[in-house]
Amino acid sequence: MSDFFRPNTDGSAFGAVQLGYLVVESQRLRTWQRFGADAIGLHVDELTNDALRFRLDEHECRFLIQRGAAEDLMAIGWQVTDHDTFDRIVRRVTERGVPIHEGTPEEAALRGVQRLWRFAGPKGIVQEIFTTAHTTPRPLHMITSGFVTGAAGMGHVAITSRDPRGIHGYYNTVFDSRLSDYIDENISGLALKIRFLRVNERHHSIAVAGIRHLTIDPIRTKAQHVNIQVADLEDMIAAYQRVRELGFDMAWSIGQHTNDRELSFYCVTPSGFELEVGWDPIVVTPELEEAWQVVTYQGISVWGHNTVDPGIFDKLGQLRQAVMNARRPEITVPGLSTTSLQGVSS
Repeated sequence: MSDFFRPNTDGSAFGAVQLGYLVVESQRLRTWQRFGADAIGLHVDELTNDALRFRLDEHECRFLIQRGAAEDLMAIGWQVTDHDTFDRIVRRVTERGVPIHEGTPEEAALRGVQRLWRFAGPKGIVQEIFTTAHTTPRPLHMITSGFVTGAAGMGHVAITSRDPRGIHGYYNTVFDSRLSDYIDENISGLALKIRFLRVNERHHSIAVAGIRHLTIDPIRTKAQHVNIQVADLEDMIAAYQRVRELGFDMAWSIGQHTNDRELSFYCVTPSGFELEVGWDPIVVTPELEEAWQVVTYQGISVWGHNTVDPGIFDKLGQLRQAVMNARRPEITVPGLSTTSLQGVSS
């Protein structure tokens, strides 16, 4: 990690945090195994009849799929690269009155980590922090040549929300996230404003989308999509072809984003949220960081990212889901979501 991104003397956690793993609850473990190994090209370890782990690199766990009824993303694991910053984050959470609990040895072992602590996150996605990931010398058995992880973490998570500003405040409070940019987009008649938050040199580790002028959420799952980054363009193209050939639903065709310039496609996971498989997004180097200006892009894509299966984005279905979501309050964490964001548009 560059000294530029190390924790600042003012106590910032920026640069010392990276996306480490994701925890999914599903009854469809056999389908997840086929999706992960045969379609996307991940290494799969079958731990028990009730748990699978996917590897992307030397880390023992990058995805943990546990048996359960939710069919959703349940937890985000964040690696904190030094103990001082870890303790600082724990203090921030506890001083604001949010309960934080040490994970059990069994939970830590399943995730392949040391020093695991857990606390509430937006939309009911538990946030987990750890200091050290267990690695393994066992070779990867996968049909993809490799994935980009390292100091920038394993990818990103995108969320739709009725309170995008609150989620922005949450990650600013907990991790000192920085706003990379906005995108204004219209999808299936819904006007979206998406904000992109970075916690290290990756352009964004969290993206938050809200419907302009409406406090609705048309997505059933807690996460709209999660992202992983392949090492070579050929890996991304090959995964796209395998997803189609094996009969998994494709959401968006290959295209290039306006803001981080990543080439990617989006497919639907067995639990219903999407997986974005991407290649070659920009890296916010120290030179770029020094001169970074927040701008708003018009449209998600420079080219491509066309709807593949229109049924997935049926407007009536979206409206029905939005009405169902409106009947229950969105889970928020007020104690961690009230950071002042002067100069940041809503």
